[in-house]
Amino acid sequence: MWIRSTLAYRASFVLTVCGNLLLTGLDFVAILLMFSQVDALGGWTLPEVAFLYGLSVTAFGTAQLALGSMASLGGRVRDGSFDTLLVRPAPVLAQVAADRFALRRLGRGVQGAAVLGWALVAVDVDWTVAKALLIPVTLVSGAVIFGSLFVAGGAFQFLAQDAAEVQNAFTYGGTTLLQYPPTVFGRDLVRGVTFVLPLAFVNWVPAAHVLGRPYPLGLPAGAAFAAPLVAAVCGALAGTVWRAGLRSYRSTGS
Repeated sequence: MWIRSTLAYRASFVLTVCGNLLLTGLDFVAILLMFSQVDALGGWTLPEVAFLYGLSVTAFGTAQLALGSMASLGGRVRDGSFDTLLVRPAPVLAQVAADRFALRRLGRGVQGAAVLGWALVAVDVDWTVAKALLIPVTLVSGAVIFGSLFVAGGAFQFLAQDAAEVQNAFTYGGTTLLQYPPTVFGRDLVRGVTFVLPLAFVNWVPAAHVLGRPYPLGLPAGAAFAAPLVAAVCGALAGTVWRAGLRSYRSTGS
């Protein structure tokens, strides 16, 4: 329904997607401006940083397209309209994800994929079958990891009721963090996004394997292929948190 309503005004939709694409592209413009002054950032060249950027933004854009509406859950909890989702013959999570579905979010994923395509051509990599297959696996795993953050953040809103910005700190903030190489950050921060909130498996760890660079924190060689396992664990944990939040919901009484 939301897709049909969006496409009813095709010119407006195209302009909105293009505007979204240009706005999200400003992040990469900032990176280009940095490299206009330096040859490397934390020891990483422009094509290598673009590779990190493309993996992160494409994965995040996919998750945002599917689950970006989770941020509006707090409003439904506050005004009591969440009750209407509970009586419909469809999974509540699917209904929340589809609520005011914004097809214009395609712009971020498309822009990220364009940068990733350029980076794959520009980076100096001795390609093997394993490395080539690791790219789509990493993108899917990264989308699941970001999607898990969206779901867990939505579940937290059952408790906080107005926690969209807290959720955004980990989702939007996470993808911004991953656009830069781990070598520019403190070791404690890298530990946190590797072992506590495993965002490093969205791009840092797989990219290190593809590019032939040292793994963050000296992780073992097989860590690059652990992204699907990490994504599965994140998804299972997010599902558990979501069910717990749903059980705790008590409505507004109105």
